[in-house]
Amino acid sequence: MKNTINIHDTAFMTSMFRAMNEPLSNDSFSKLWSNANTKMWVDAYLKEVSEEEVKTHCVRNRFFLEKIKELSKNNKIDLVINFGAGFSMYPFLLNESLAHIEIDTSEIIALKKQKISDWMEKGILPKRNIHFIKANFSKNYEKKLFGKLEVLIKGKSLFVLIEGVLFFLNKNESEKIFSFFDKIQCKGDYIGSVSFNHSIRNTRAFKRLIHFFNKKIVATSAENYLTLNNSFYTEKSSYKIQEHRDYFMYSEELNNKIDLKVTDILNENYYLLQKTQ
Repeated sequence: MKNTINIHDTAFMTSMFRAMNEPLSNDSFSKLWSNANTKMWVDAYLKEVSEEEVKTHCVRNRFFLEKIKELSKNNKIDLVINFGAGFSMYPFLLNESLAHIEIDTSEIIALKKQKISDWMEKGILPKRNIHFIKANFSKNYEKKLFGKLEVLIKGKSLFVLIEGVLFFLNKNESEKIFSFFDKIQCKGDYIGSVSFNHSIRNTRAFKRLIHFFNKKIVATSAENYLTLNNSFYTEKSSYKIQEHRDYFMYSEELNNKIDLKVTDILNENYYLLQKTQ
């Protein structure tokens, strides 16, 4: 196993977490991304950060999967745009009537596009309507990305998903990306977002996470990883929170048993927002 992990490797880890408890994640395709190197990283992460991380990733996946299914069934959305899609497999877990746009770094998109095309051709995956777009949210992406999206989204009701991304951005970059959502969406469209709130910084699990990242990815301060309180969402004048759950709340709804102490769990918050103007 190499000594350091790249940011894009965390996308493989997320897929493996989801694959490790299919009944909880309801994701039967994430296992396609499993590989021996990622398994070593996952084992180290579970040991050094939190044993609960398999279930936290599965519960997060399940929340958005169920919300998108519900909105699609009620004809509220017809296009899902996944910002920072990684190797998530939502298109294949949802009704084929939904169109999808997957946005991520050039490295992830190149690999995912090739693999998805190959698996659909071989019948390993069902056919889906997916557009892949390369973007880097830490750079000036707005004008170019808007140009690529403009034709694809015209006349469509949108569900924008951003999970596992905000933590790696700074506050200004996060504000900028939500302003971009506001620009491309119309009244009635939805955003699904994931973030940690500030209180997570006081937990043992968070401190172990930062230590793990410093050792395996890049040495930096904990302040360089973004946490957001509810006010980040409530202050968005164009949006209203329709639903808000955290790992503990939604675990109760799913009858997911939690054994660890709260301070040893990375508790994520899940938000469903709707554009009101």
